[in-house]
Amino acid sequence: MPVWSGFLTPVLEVLMDEQVWRKRDLHTAVEDHLGLTAEQRVEMLPSGRRRVDNRIGWALSGLYRAKLVDKPARATFVITDAGRALLAAHPDGITKQILKALPEYQAHTPARTASSNDVAHDSHVAVEEEIEPLEQIEGGVGRLHAEVAADLLDRLRNQAPEFLEQSVLDVLVAMGYGGTEGRAARIGGSGDGGVDGVIDQDPLGLERIYVQAKRYAAENTVGRPEIQAFVGALHGVGAARGVFITTSAFTSGAREYAQNIATRIILIDGQRLADLMIRYGVAVQTRQIFTVVEVDEDYFE
Repeated sequence: MPVWSGFLTPVLEVLMDEQVWRKRDLHTAVEDHLGLTAEQRVEMLPSGRRRVDNRIGWALSGLYRAKLVDKPARATFVITDAGRALLAAHPDGITKQILKALPEYQAHTPARTASSNDVAHDSHVAVEEEIEPLEQIEGGVGRLHAEVAADLLDRLRNQAPEFLEQSVLDVLVAMGYGGTEGRAARIGGSGDGGVDGVIDQDPLGLERIYVQAKRYAAENTVGRPEIQAFVGALHGVGAARGVFITTSAFTSGAREYAQNIATRIILIDGQRLADLMIRYGVAVQTRQIFTVVEVDEDYFE
């Protein structure tokens, strides 16, 4: 998929019919104009927004700053005389360098005060400017979370098995299980019958979920025999559902077996466990919060 600047020319080309385009229709027309694949059109950002919407939106923002497009009404766009002239002057396409060289664009962009950090960032500017700010933020957060997830799994693997058993119960309670009182009990140890914990599924404790937690190294996968043994343990306590959690991964045979049996078994591998711990704030703390704002167009109507 093109970076945001790769949408500058297609957007203007679609708008060349001089019609007023609604935002949603314009996005679809630009995608069609570029011949984006079905996979590209549904590619999502971590925030849940389509990546192509984000990039087209940033291109439109740049074109609007440079007065190459106008907004006759909320969420509508039309090309300006300046936009038609610029497109005619650059038949091979409009780059971000061409856009940012325009006096109108420069006048709209706030000047940035130089700092001692500027030199350190110079080597990254060329790459970063190809990605719009929201993707930069989400990409950075994603990388930080990946590092935290790896650290969490490493620490869990180096703790006693009892620590992992309690940790997975903490995650399930944070997710809303355990009833109104957050009731969960670790029952692991000798003679546990293959079940490490039990947690209420409903407020009254009428339904219970049984948990098995396996502290495995990354290279040691959980196979079908371990899942079969867990199912047998569930039958032994008269349970019809359970959660099997590991710090490693499951083999394809284990996943296929869990999907094709009557007993409802949820498999959570190490990566998903770490993601859930981050999402629900278990064993992590918030370091900093950033707020992304945008202009409220309704305010100016």
